[in-house]
Amino acid sequence: MRECKRCLLRQAAEDDTWASVMEKVEKIPARDRVPDGIYRERLEACSSCDYLISGVCMKCGCYVEFRAAHRRMKCPDAAARRW
Repeated sequence: MRECKRCLLRQAAEDDTWASVMEKVEKIPARDRVPDGIYRERLEACSSCDYLISGVCMKCGCYVEFRAAHRRMKCPDAAARRW
């Protein structure tokens, strides 16, 4: 995997890693997932964050595509929350 600052996992990782994360996203119960529009907004905010490297948030260690899908999750940067 190449290091890609400010890339989401889909852009930075091998297809099998991205597919595995997306499979986990799909398993999140509908009541616990954000609507698609909010999900895209969250990912866009993550894409401009200095903590994003190769699809991983260096602030919390999560794959951003997974964290952004959860309704109860929030940006882990308490000093400058993006969502």
